[in-house]
Amino acid sequence: MKHARRLVAGTLAAGALALSLSGCGNSVDPIERMGRKASQGASPQAAASPSPSARSSAGAEAPADDAYKRWGLSQPLKFAPKPDRKPALASAAPGKAPVVDRIPVPAGEKVVFLTFDDGAEKDPEFLKMAADLKLPISMFLTDNVASSDYGHFEKLRDNGSGSTINNHTLTHPNLRTLSFAAQKKEICGQQDRLQQRFGHRPPLFRPPFGNYNDDTLRAASECGVSSVVLWRVSMQINNFQYAEGSALKPGDIILAHFRGKAELKGSTEIEMTTRMLRRIQDQGYAIGRLEDYL
Repeated sequence: MKHARRLVAGTLAAGALALSLSGCGNSVDPIERMGRKASQGASPQAAASPSPSARSSAGAEAPADDAYKRWGLSQPLKFAPKPDRKPALASAAPGKAPVVDRIPVPAGEKVVFLTFDDGAEKDPEFLKMAADLKLPISMFLTDNVASSDYGHFEKLRDNGSGSTINNHTLTHPNLRTLSFAAQKKEICGQQDRLQQRFGHRPPLFRPPFGNYNDDTLRAASECGVSSVVLWRVSMQINNFQYAEGSALKPGDIILAHFRGKAELKGSTEIEMTTRMLRRIQDQGYAIGRLEDYL
C-alpha cells in the first residue's frame, strides 16, 4: 500500500512537471513528492525567536539596514543563528543515504530553510537581490540546464550569504524508472561535474520530483552523499503549497525553483521570491541555513 501511494504521487508529480513546463499547468512548480510524513523528535526546550540581525553561520554577512525596502519587503528579514549543535536525525540503513524532509528544530523555534532547484533561470537581478538580502540558499542544480552558466550560481554561492551548491542529477529523470546503474550514473555524474567546476563534491542531493527508491539511496551513498533532501512546502507563483495543513511548521524545508517569466506566467523570479519572503514573514518565521543543521 505504501509503495502504491508513492507510485501514484510520483505519477502525479511527473504530470505536474510536464504541464508546468508546457505552460498548461495551473502552477509553476512541479508538486513532485513533498516529503515523507515521518515523525521527528524535537527538544522540549522552547527557544526565543532569533533577532533580525542574527546570521545563520559564522561566515555569513549581515544585510544592509535598508536592503529589505529595495526588494519590496515591509520589514527586515529574521535569520536564525547557527545552532550550537546539529539536531539528531533518523539514521539510515547501512549502505544507504538518509532522507530528511523537515529539520527537527527545538520546540518553539520558528525557523525554515530556502532551497532552489534546477537552474534554468539565470537572472542577474536575482543575484543582486540575494546578495543584498544575504539569503542563505541551498541550490540543487541539474547539469543540463544549469551548466550553460555555472558562473551565475558561483556568484550566488560567493555573495557572503553562506549559500551552497548541491546535486540534482545530470538530466532530471524520474529516478524510480531507472536501474541502479543508471541512477548511479545520474548522481555520481553530477557529483563529478560539480567537483570539477566548483572544487568539491556536494554532501546534499535532491532527487528530481522527490521520487526515489532503495536503489537511489544506495547510489547516493556510494556517490558520497550524506543526506537526501526533500521538502514539505513548495513555493508556487504567488503562494505556498503545503504537504500537510495550511501553514508553515518549524523546521520546514521550502522548495522553490530558478524559473523565469515563461514558467511564472509573467512574474519574475524576483517577484516570486519577494512573495515567498513575505509569506515567511507574515507567519513569523526566521530563515536558517540548511547546512548548519545537517
